[in-house]
Amino acid sequence: MKKVLSLLLAMGLALGVFTACGTEDPSSGPSEPQSGSQQAAARTTFRIAGLKGPTTLGMLQMMGAQADGTARHDYQVSVYGAADEIVPLLVKGELDAAMIPCNLAATLYQSTEGKVQVAAVNTLGVLYVVETGDNIHSVEDLRGKTIYTTGKGTTPEYTLRYILRENGIDPETDVDIQYKSEATEVLAAMQASSGYPIAMLPQPYVTTAQAKMSQLRIALDMTQEWDKVSQDSALVTGVLVVRTEFAQQNKAAFNELLEDYQRSISYVNDDTAGVAALSEQFDLFPAAVAQKAIPSCNITYMDGEEMKTKVAGYLKVLYEQNPKSVGGTLPDDAFYYEK
Repeated sequence: MKKVLSLLLAMGLALGVFTACGTEDPSSGPSEPQSGSQQAAARTTFRIAGLKGPTTLGMLQMMGAQADGTARHDYQVSVYGAADEIVPLLVKGELDAAMIPCNLAATLYQSTEGKVQVAAVNTLGVLYVVETGDNIHSVEDLRGKTIYTTGKGTTPEYTLRYILRENGIDPETDVDIQYKSEATEVLAAMQASSGYPIAMLPQPYVTTAQAKMSQLRIALDMTQEWDKVSQDSALVTGVLVVRTEFAQQNKAAFNELLEDYQRSISYVNDDTAGVAALSEQFDLFPAAVAQKAIPSCNITYMDGEEMKTKVAGYLKVLYEQNPKSVGGTLPDDAFYYEK
């Protein structure tokens, strides 16, 4: 119990933007193994947790197949409002896998002495700089400006500061960053401001905010800005983690889950209207919001060496700003699941 409580206390640093974000029909039947797969694994039950946010969108095709009885395995996906509901269940073995923030995965790996592994990246950055004018077209244009945002002491702050610094802007002296407790407060501050206010917000809240402020425009995609200054990392929002023991005991079945997950993410990106309907069906986001926001949610699939390189680079950036944000030290190679 003490270990679980200590994990919950550490999570404040690990959470931030996460709960803010070939085609297949979800009713077309179970996925077939990819070429090169070995004999099909026995049907396995997977207890999976996701957050009510953009990173769970990638599993919607699998959730739809589960609902209509066509999933290859028994994918029991539960959606939670906050990560502190998921962590104790994962630690106690009541879940087999979970979609959580990348740096929380690193923190759990350290705190549980390697009892979880990261298996795939499912979402890159969902952060965007928005404005009501037409003045911001590069990071340099932020110099001397006030920026409203959320996530003080968490990944949104680290992301913003890193990108500013890499572009030669001192976040302490060259800009005025105003932190708010939640996105609704950011919107209220923008509405109360004179001139052309600037903010950094996550999807899908950007889409929601644009419905309330018709003049609001996306000025900068922070995922693209990260890529411009770092070739050896990526702005990673969400990952799929698995309990190490479970993965070892069910390796063939878990590899098939990863195949299905990759196909599900392809479906999400290829059929926005279809997945928007599933988003509403499973109470993630209203269909209208999901359909507009999904193209900007950077839902992706990445595993193997590419995942390892990008995640390790991302965690290193966070570690250099605050070691506690990744569990006090960078994870070793055993953190990364290998098929």
